[in-house]
Amino acid sequence: MRFPRDLPTAGRLVVMSLRVRRFVCAEGSCPRKTFAEQVPGLRRRFGRRTERLRSTLVSVGLALAGRAGARMSDAFGTRVSRNTLLRLITSLPDPPTATPRVVGVDEYAHRKGRVYGTVLVDVETRRPVDLLPDREADTLAAWLSVRPGIEIICRDRAVFYAEGATRGAPQALQVADRWHLWHNMSEAAEKCVYRHHGCLRPAPAPPEESQPASEPPALSPWPTGHRFAERTRAKHATVHALLAAGHSKRSIARQLGMGFSTVLRYAHAAEPEQLFTGQWQSRPTKLDAFKPYLDQRWQEGCANAWKLWEEIKEQGYPDGYSSVRDYISRNLRGKPQPVGPRPPSPAP
Repeated sequence: MRFPRDLPTAGRLVVMSLRVRRFVCAEGSCPRKTFAEQVPGLRRRFGRRTERLRSTLVSVGLALAGRAGARMSDAFGTRVSRNTLLRLITSLPDPPTATPRVVGVDEYAHRKGRVYGTVLVDVETRRPVDLLPDREADTLAAWLSVRPGIEIICRDRAVFYAEGATRGAPQALQVADRWHLWHNMSEAAEKCVYRHHGCLRPAPAPPEESQPASEPPALSPWPTGHRFAERTRAKHATVHALLAAGHSKRSIARQLGMGFSTVLRYAHAAEPEQLFTGQWQSRPTKLDAFKPYLDQRWQEGCANAWKLWEEIKEQGYPDGYSSVRDYISRNLRGKPQPVGPRPPSPAP
């Protein structure tokens, strides 16, 4: 006996009572001794639902996905979980795809800087075709070899993609896509210009004009927008506002959840800048003597922190790599080299 569930009728759950035959194998070496009869079109092997109910749940899952699909199936009397709907969707076979005539080949990152794969796109329809687990030439060649209908390969200019395309599809024409052409050309032009920026003669200074004397702007040692600085400014303003309203210092400490000595420091400081105690002071470090060299190499186009550390280590820098990395990330990488006008867009 089999009891598969079917579509509900009049809001009531329907369970079919199905009697099937069980066959016994007379072959002694057969690992399976019995075979149950299957009814084609009604249910699947090991299935607890009829094909009608299964196809209905698949349609709901494709339209509404997990949680919303589970709520909808519960509304018409067939309660299933969101995971069940997702399993039904993932069990569907992949839709058939035609071999693209023009395929785009580029890399994508599983983990940026560490693990990369290959994405293949139908350039004419602009839809992804397949994902390869790596960016090796053998993997790409094997994928192309079983698709002889490819006529044009629009690829990244990496050597392994060139080798894989040549071996896998020798009949196809290989071209570089427009984005990589513009990107590589703009990088090459930028590096060339900045490598020879010292050859440019400075512009003549404009004639000085008499301007009325103005007060120099007050230089705050705290950076604008720094979260610690802004929080301290806000607390200073709150403490002085409460003092002006007549609250005592102990009352302010209770209201703001601060220590009494902290409230005294805020109350005695006329300006929040007086509370600066050295968090952002430029204290001397062992890297100071090598910072001009790092700045110069950065302007020359060397952006590899490990290589720069090895260079200054040969010059006598005693500390480790982390100080160089932090300096580059905080001062150089955050303030990139000046760039020229934006290059033309590769988009048509």
